[in-house]
Amino acid sequence: MLVGNANTNTCKRNTNEIQSTGELKKPLNKSSNVVDKLFIKKQVDFVLNGSKMSLMRMLIIEDEREIADYLRLNFEKEGFIIDCATDGEEGSYLARVNEYDIMIIDHILPNKLGLEIIKEVRAVPKSVPIIMLSGKTEITQKIDTFTAGVDDYVTKPFSFQELHARIHALLRRPYQVKSSTYTIDDLTIHTDRQEVLQNGKRIYLTRKEFSLLECLVRDNGKVLSRGVIMENVWNMNIDPFSNTLETHILNLRKKIGKKGKRIIQTVPGRGYKIDI
Repeated sequence: MLVGNANTNTCKRNTNEIQSTGELKKPLNKSSNVVDKLFIKKQVDFVLNGSKMSLMRMLIIEDEREIADYLRLNFEKEGFIIDCATDGEEGSYLARVNEYDIMIIDHILPNKLGLEIIKEVRAVPKSVPIIMLSGKTEITQKIDTFTAGVDDYVTKPFSFQELHARIHALLRRPYQVKSSTYTIDDLTIHTDRQEVLQNGKRIYLTRKEFSLLECLVRDNGKVLSRGVIMENVWNMNIDPFSNTLETHILNLRKKIGKKGKRIIQTVPGRGYKIDI
């Protein structure tokens, strides 16, 4: 199935051109939009083998908005918190000052190349996994990129399924492994399945409610400030003066709270915490 907005004529294409793997059987014309080169088998449900990522922050630095928007929308469906930059300077700044679990960086960017960004990130230093996207297939280019500190290299046009699988592989590395099950009294939280059980009965949480709960339990006992929570559960475009966080805390307390006891504790003037 063609990746893109099904309501636009530019996204229509003969399905006979697409293989079952999501790739084109024949090359695209040079005039084709680059987003026409990205295909997946199922656009609605792209989660491989039923697995989902737990709370993760991703930075996408890509100047082609069709690709950036497509990646952002689909990875947000998996629960990733996404920051995007379309400029090399801005992308380098975000990569160096914020904490991310994975980065996707395009090679050719305005104002600063992806290779320069990678060198700057590694000089901080940061060990975050980085995937480079590039239209260049030369071996020397790939060697230079790996030498600079990239973890994986994906050439354009690419299969989204392959990129998705590569991200899964990078996030399974030992230094990324985290506990996937937490227990609070009669409450069990499975972050790998994005599932919450109370006395064995499943409790429905929205994606943001689950991300908020996971953020708190991963830092068991620590007081997380409003700013830290907003940064880790919402992206950088959230209005810091909105009452979004307070509303989600209230909803969570209603769903997982026990009479006479608050699982999510408010620390006046400091923030929120959970003690497991």
